[in-house]
Amino acid sequence: MKKILITGACGGIAESVIQKLLDEDYFIYVTVHTMQQLKRVKDKYKNNNNVECFKLDVTNTKDREKIKNLDIDTFVANAAIGYGGSIIDIDIDKIRENFEVNVFSNFELVQLVLKNMLKKNSGKIIIISSIAGIVPLRFLGSYSASKSSVIKLTQTLRKELKLITKKINISLVLPGMYHTGFNQVMLENKYLNMDGSIFGAKEKEIRFWEDLFWNIFEYKSLNSITKQIYQAIVSNKSKFIYSAPLNQKIFAKIYQIFNW
Repeated sequence: MKKILITGACGGIAESVIQKLLDEDYFIYVTVHTMQQLKRVKDKYKNNNNVECFKLDVTNTKDREKIKNLDIDTFVANAAIGYGGSIIDIDIDKIRENFEVNVFSNFELVQLVLKNMLKKNSGKIIIISSIAGIVPLRFLGSYSASKSSVIKLTQTLRKELKLITKKINISLVLPGMYHTGFNQVMLENKYLNMDGSIFGAKEKEIRFWEDLFWNIFEYKSLNSITKQIYQAIVSNKSKFIYSAPLNQKIFAKIYQIFNW
């Protein structure tokens, strides 16, 4: 039974993937950020003998050390946070926190996991970034920049690993806009400090166009991205990049060509 560890697994896309894996021949380590989330997932998977849940705050050194001695075959780096706000006046500490979680702490975990994978010369690492790392969105620049960094670090990691071994597979997942609640939290938290922002006078206008945009383009069903991550996990020869939905994937490719 192969062992999978998934971070940031309290809900959303990660939960959708876990549900698809429950009846497969995998043992799944479901890890979450807080004790409150841990209580929820333990209750959710209490009848599944192939699931173990524990708290793994990726920014916490002691939490990260919990995985040191785990024999992990597949690591899915899904933990992420997002802060909305204009680059003009967002609190710089929010940008630091975005990078601390989405980039630095995630790759510290990748390094830990890789040590054991290199010893046995096998394994699979699946890193969740975002199409927002390719196509920046207004007022989500902090999040987009962190996800862009994840893309570049993952690309470099794959090139470096190829010099050592071809038996450890690296995959990069680029989800588009899906309705999990995560986007809404990012979009809404920028308004908490909008009174002091240069954009305060435009709040109603920004909300109107933002709501219209996300209502049109955000996918309610997670099926397309769930299938992509599932394939990255179960495939004997995983691709490097998995992305969905298709129309947003195509738009991202066009954006890269023309560099708008």
